[in-house]
Amino acid sequence: MAATLKRDVREAILVAAREAAMAYGYAGINFRDLAETVGIKAASINYYYANKAILGEAVARRYWEDIVRDLEAISARAQSPIEALRRYPGIFRLSLERNNRMCLSSFMATEYDALPEQVLKEVQSFADVNTAWIREQLVAAKLVEPRDGEMRARAIYAAVAGAQIIARSRSDTNLFDSLIRSYQEAGLLPN
Repeated sequence: MAATLKRDVREAILVAAREAAMAYGYAGINFRDLAETVGIKAASINYYYANKAILGEAVARRYWEDIVRDLEAISARAQSPIEALRRYPGIFRLSLERNNRMCLSSFMATEYDALPEQVLKEVQSFADVNTAWIREQLVAAKLVEPRDGEMRARAIYAAVAGAQIIARSRSDTNLFDSLIRSYQEAGLLPN
C-alpha cells in the first residue's frame, strides 16, 4: 500500500510539473507551487525528485515517451502514411485546445541557455523522435527519397511547432489551422 501511495505521489508531481512546464516552461517548475497543487509539503518533493533538474529531466523524458505512443497510435489508425502525416499537426493542436498550452519541448527549447544538460538532452530527444517518425512516413509514402527525408522531416516539425507558437501568442486555434492549411497548399505537408 505504501509503495502504491509513493508511486501515486511521484506521478502526481510529474503531472503537475508537466502542466506547469507546458504553461510556463522550465522556469515554471517551482517546488512550492507543485507541492500546493499536489497537496504535500514543498520539502516532500525533494524525497521524490532531489532537485529541479532531475524533475525537469523526468518531465521531458515522459513527454517524449508519451509522444512515441501518440505517434504509434496515429500510424496504427491511419489508412496510409499520407493520412498519418495529415493527422500529425493534431498533436500540437491538442495542446492549444487545453487552455492555450504549448508543446513542452518547444517551450523548454526556447530556454536553451537556462536548461541543465540532462533536461536539454531529453528536450532534444522529443525533436528527434518527431523527425524520425515524420521521415519514416515521408519515405513510406514515397514523398521523398530516403536520403532527403531527414531535412524535410525537420522542416515539417519546425513548421508545425512554429505554427503552434504563433497561434499561442494570439490564443487562436483557428490561426494554427490556417497555418497548417498554408503548409499543405505550399506542399510542405500532404494535402
